[in-house]
Amino acid sequence: MSRIFSGIQPSGSLHIGNYLGAVKNWVDLQHKYESFFCIVDYHAITVPYEPADLRARTVDMALSLLAAGLDPAKCTVFVQSRVPEHTELAWIFNTLTPLGELERQTQFKEKASREESVPAGLLNYPVLQAADILLYRAELVPVGEDQVQHLELSREIARKWNARFDAASAARVSGAQKEEAQPGFFPEPRPLLTPTRRVMGLDGQAKMSKSLGNTVELLEDPASIWEKLRPAVTDPARVRRTDPGTPEVCNIYHLHKAFSPPATVDHVAVQCRTAGWGCLDCKKVLHESMGRELAPIRARAREIAAEPKKLSDALEAGAERARTVARQTMGEVKTKMGLA
Repeated sequence: MSRIFSGIQPSGSLHIGNYLGAVKNWVDLQHKYESFFCIVDYHAITVPYEPADLRARTVDMALSLLAAGLDPAKCTVFVQSRVPEHTELAWIFNTLTPLGELERQTQFKEKASREESVPAGLLNYPVLQAADILLYRAELVPVGEDQVQHLELSREIARKWNARFDAASAARVSGAQKEEAQPGFFPEPRPLLTPTRRVMGLDGQAKMSKSLGNTVELLEDPASIWEKLRPAVTDPARVRRTDPGTPEVCNIYHLHKAFSPPATVDHVAVQCRTAGWGCLDCKKVLHESMGRELAPIRARAREIAAEPKKLSDALEAGAERARTVARQTMGEVKTKMGLA
């Protein structure tokens, strides 16, 4: 069975952008692949934070992941900082990664432009991402389109390490005999693009993000969700109730495609184009569709929250499984590199 790895920052409870863009897909993938899903708290400390808040957000994220459907019996769910080999391998990869490669990363350039003093961790963020993936020798990585560039760097790092250390190790074993080329110790991970690639926020202006305040929380109660949906941006052409619209440009329509049955999605499109419904009518139907999918998740979250020890035990069991694989990887890496 092929192995996959993916990570998510501990931003607290999930919002529907996280859920649709990543986690809902993970729930399906855990049945098809050997799956490692990591709460990447080391990645979260490249910006100012309060330690108590980070701890709380990590627990909230873990609770949300299990409530959304990740099953610790079918996949490995763990917290990054509980497996020290992540940072150990990241340092090794830092010794192989050219500075220019990191400075060209789109996300680094965007984030650094907003910082007066740029921390080195922001520059090295994608090296730690490469270590996260390659530590488990994952062959596939479920990602959104905005992470493909970082994944390409992971592939390049794997290629460079293999060429320098794995081939040399094979040559020492085989002496002067020629061997057929074998796959490298580290696989070059391939992207597994998520079906829902980008979820816009309720403002219709940018990707859904807590920092922009344009989210719907996965565990939010129905009344609160409706208060957010009611004023959400729709097709700008629909100024009056009688104005026909173009559903493809409306963010509410795209949320219907994520939450509503296909027949409802088709009906929504017709009602929009013919002005048969007003935008409020459309939002009410979306609210009902969201309720059907999110209600069971909220129920599971309440059950998990009622037994916090079970959650901590699940994370510790996941970390132990992850450490077993990580230690094996690092043992071989150190041997091949002359560090052991």
